[in-house]
Amino acid sequence: MAGGNAMSRPNNRYARQEILPEIGAEGQALLADATVLIVGIGGLGCPVAQYLTAAGVGRLVLVDGDIVSLSNLHRQTLFRENDIGRFKAKIAAESLVGLNSDCKFLPMCESLTPANAGALVEQATLVVDCADSFAASYILSDFCKASETPLITASALGFSGYVGGFCGTAPSLRAVFPDLPDRAATCATAGVVGPLVGLLGAAQAQMALSVLLKLKPSPLGQLVTHDLRTMRSGGFRFDKAPEPETGVFGFIADDDIQPTDWVVELRDKNEAPDLIRSYARRMKVSDFASAKPAPDKAQRAVLICRSGLRSWQAASHLKTYWDGPISLIAMGDAPETERLQ
Repeated sequence: MAGGNAMSRPNNRYARQEILPEIGAEGQALLADATVLIVGIGGLGCPVAQYLTAAGVGRLVLVDGDIVSLSNLHRQTLFRENDIGRFKAKIAAESLVGLNSDCKFLPMCESLTPANAGALVEQATLVVDCADSFAASYILSDFCKASETPLITASALGFSGYVGGFCGTAPSLRAVFPDLPDRAATCATAGVVGPLVGLLGAAQAQMALSVLLKLKPSPLGQLVTHDLRTMRSGGFRFDKAPEPETGVFGFIADDDIQPTDWVVELRDKNEAPDLIRSYARRMKVSDFASAKPAPDKAQRAVLICRSGLRSWQAASHLKTYWDGPISLIAMGDAPETERLQ
């Protein structure tokens, strides 16, 4: 791309990046025309949103149903103490307008679900997954793969994590991570250091910019790891990773449950006092390994838990002795506003 005339316009907001031959005026126009969907405005989403806004990405859709809490502030740099109790997406949009009035912001104070993901991905040039939820990551990957939309995702825990470019012209998240971990650990349950999410968020932002600017080599098909305890980085390319052919468990919205489904509630009564449907039955993952319950041949199995992990584990057992359709539901945590009541 041509370097444009950034040198002759020292007061131009984007002068220091337009001067780069890889960007120039043409590249800046590509950024201005882009719509980026950012899911999760937390430790990763804050630096992603700040850097993309500063770079002049034309429209940012900010999706997060959570509110700011005191424990967020050590790593979520868009928020201040007087923001505690307010929705993250709304605060982020208000702050980012002050950073760059050239950009447009659409805050959505709701969680990503299979019900809203399709419409959100459809309007995006590129998606950045900053959610601390593997269910959200797989949902986004499935929709991005189907629509050939680039997906930049990251995961951070403790002192280490990764960032990668999926879908678009690259394999999906399922191709690289076909199975979930044995245990569900999140920043809330296992902890994380602030600089790690800052580092990974900045890397996500650069990967997003590189894709939008059509730089070569593309970060799509690339995974980079960082360990801040050892101060070591690594990574690999996965351009040829095969997509899973069978046994893929898809996430659905709770509204998609049908009366004919075989519905299993894996949350106990403390997590979910009321069954999601009157005809649902309560079970444990261990029941699928021992008693081997199964639906009738004409039914679909729908397995429900909080994060999606127990549903995935139960589904893995179920498919060893039953070959019918299986769908998963991750109900997530109750919104903070509900937990405070």
